[in-house]
Amino acid sequence: MSFWTTEALASTGTVETGGGDMTPIPAKTQVKAAIDEAKWDAYEGDEYISLRWTVLAPAEFKNRKVFQKIRVNDSAKAEKAKKMLGAIAVNAGGGLLKTAGQPTDSDLQKHLLNKPMALLLQVWKIKPDDGGDEITGNWISSVSPLKSKPKAEPEPAPEPETDFDFDDDIPF
Repeated sequence: MSFWTTEALASTGTVETGGGDMTPIPAKTQVKAAIDEAKWDAYEGDEYISLRWTVLAPAEFKNRKVFQKIRVNDSAKAEKAKKMLGAIAVNAGGGLLKTAGQPTDSDLQKHLLNKPMALLLQVWKIKPDDGGDEITGNWISSVSPLKSKPKAEPEPAPEPETDFDFDDDIPF
């Protein structure tokens, strides 16, 4: 039996898989998310830390991806970018802040992956120069720790029973 048994491939050479543009998560939506990919990346000479977040909650956005570029080496954006990376690092346990020098891909993955935190999302919009349709997506405006559920107040310990009845039968 041949590996290539699909008739459509053999006859036309094209295939349509569906999918398409996805509406961004609404602006000012807070989600629970965790980084599932962290690495250094570059595009046209612009070097940055690339993070891919997976939304964990709320259920309506579960498993959606949000991409983040942190431009820690861009002189105009470095201070703000390092604050964002620092907040992410603290919420992920602080290990990345203890690395010597610029973090490597290995450092980013070791210290940032799979650490849930709260994100506040916003929506970006770009109108292409060629007059095409507006492109939209999400960006992360805030990162914070997950709010822990308040612990229930413990029941107060019962007072020890003390017998103050001095009318006992012990003669003195």
